[in-house]
Amino acid sequence: MNQNWSTGNAEDDGAPTRGWLVGHFIDPSEGVRSQKDVEVKWGIHPPGDKRADWTADDQRTTLVILISGHFRVDVTGGSTTMTRQGDYIMWGPGVDHSWEALDQSIVLTVRWPSAT
Repeated sequence: MNQNWSTGNAEDDGAPTRGWLVGHFIDPSEGVRSQKDVEVKWGIHPPGDKRADWTADDQRTTLVILISGHFRVDVTGGSTTMTRQGDYIMWGPGVDHSWEALDQSIVLTVRWPSAT
């Protein structure tokens, strides 16, 4: 494998890590996908799938972009339901969150820095 580039399928490659494709938790043998600065997740969620527990005191910045479906994200101080392809929510360090797929949904999540 070339250490400076990678190709594959987001669903297949993220399966062993709950959809996460890039981050510190990817084995260095995977090459460029093993990163300490950023994490990337391809999330496929059936209707009703949800994060039951809220995160607590996460110190990273997170961006969630709706690819398809209807997806609600609750954050400290508010909530948004993404319904249109390209809708997004972004929050900074110290903001707790939870989420729920209101319909079959695909979301792309980018989080930085990658926790170690």
